[in-house]
Amino acid sequence: MALADRKPPSQAEYDAWRQKLSNWGRWGADDELGTVNFVTPEVRLAAAKLVSAGRSVSLARPIDTHAGPRNPFPAHHMIPAGSSGGLVDYIGMFIHGFAHTHIDALSHIPTADGANFYNGRPRSAETMLPVGPTSGVDFWRDGIATRGVLYDIPRLRGAPTVRPGEPVHAWDLEDAAARQGVVPRSGDAVIIRSGLDPYLREHPTGAGFASPAGVHASVLEFLWKHEASLLVWDMLEAPTADQGLANPLEIPTPVHVHCIAIPYMGLALLDNAQLEPLAAACAELGRWEFLLVVAPLVIPGGTGSPVNPIALL
Repeated sequence: MALADRKPPSQAEYDAWRQKLSNWGRWGADDELGTVNFVTPEVRLAAAKLVSAGRSVSLARPIDTHAGPRNPFPAHHMIPAGSSGGLVDYIGMFIHGFAHTHIDALSHIPTADGANFYNGRPRSAETMLPVGPTSGVDFWRDGIATRGVLYDIPRLRGAPTVRPGEPVHAWDLEDAAARQGVVPRSGDAVIIRSGLDPYLREHPTGAGFASPAGVHASVLEFLWKHEASLLVWDMLEAPTADQGLANPLEIPTPVHVHCIAIPYMGLALLDNAQLEPLAAACAELGRWEFLLVVAPLVIPGGTGSPVNPIALL
């Protein structure tokens, strides 16, 4: 195991994770929840008991209506004149990408051969979606309420941000947990702060439509080992040059974590979180665990949903 040796996985090891880290059939042939199954009633009750200071912190970024390198498909927000007597809103948005805080459904990415989705759901040759009303974000309509743990990597490294060429590895998460006095538990939402906002203040153009730095595929072993229910991150995958692995898809954007986590592990991914207010609150209170609540919109068959995650400390 690469985690035990504190070494990045080889290409062969990474490719083998499609079977080794698979959760297909773990919760039955009809399972639609994936790793959200780890959030049992007992896990929710234990997480609720973490609320002691009565503070709530949003992890969401504002809906971005301005085009830019990180947001080539800006959201549309209009308040059209109406005759109802009250003002109304229209919002149209591209859910995925690097601008908006969103959760990826299990239908977001298929298997390496393109034939199936999580748990063996076949892919339609016509729509390219899962066959039948399956794998959509609407199956998480009851929300995800669990213990969230912030893994503050810039704080661990004594730097304002994770830098290109120095990706976040699985053992960084282990070190952060030990430094912060937190023991990983089944059902946790693993929240990885890489320091996107400090990085963008220094480099306003960032890396275009990708993360300038970020997370290495090695974290998949940590997420599997500790039965994480949800991965939350501000920077996503580190550039392919920092991975030492071929990009699983023939696209410029690295998707090394996505392409194992979603179709094989059934792991919920919450992308583009705003983690600076949470990091400040955790540092002030001297604690890095809390109740996290995530409520996706009920979009039948949707491949994802915008979300406003709330940490309750």
